[in-house]
Amino acid sequence: MNIISQHTGWIEVICGSMFSGKTEELIRRLRRAEIAKQKIQVFKPSIDNRYSDMHIVSHNNDRYSSQIVNNAQDILISIQKNTQIVGIDEAQFFDNDLVDVCNELADRGKRVIVAGLDTDYLGRPFDPIPQLLAVAEYITKTLAICVKCGNPANRTQRLIKDDTKIIVGASNIYEARCRKCFNPEL
Repeated sequence: MNIISQHTGWIEVICGSMFSGKTEELIRRLRRAEIAKQKIQVFKPSIDNRYSDMHIVSHNNDRYSSQIVNNAQDILISIQKNTQIVGIDEAQFFDNDLVDVCNELADRGKRVIVAGLDTDYLGRPFDPIPQLLAVAEYITKTLAICVKCGNPANRTQRLIKDDTKIIVGASNIYEARCRKCFNPEL
């Protein structure tokens, strides 16, 4: 990744299926910024209460302190003037306002690092990630391992029959699957 001079903001998007290491990668980047003594603020949506209310948490229990927000506008309200790095996890749980918020933060000179699912349980684009991909300077697509065949997996397989678009869960409800093993009709 090319480093852009200070006072210039940008957006980085880390996307992929569940269990592909998106939050791990977000935390890795935040820890590197911490080593550089940069001021960091991290946010997660209030709907994501799986592992912790006070941290973003990866499926392997790696964690980083965060603040819960109800919507994207709450991020703008909560940003401190001296913040240099803004981390946002589980971006798929925000509405499309997140795109405007991320753009505004980048325009203010912040490095904005966003992680989220790029497709839903049916394999369709999961807003607002596609819109964020269109405006991001840097994009990282992570892959999981298919639990059925061991191939690279880029799909999130829902294991329960339910047509609700958003069901917050982990391995109790979802698996990573490759293109061949994925079955949205399950």
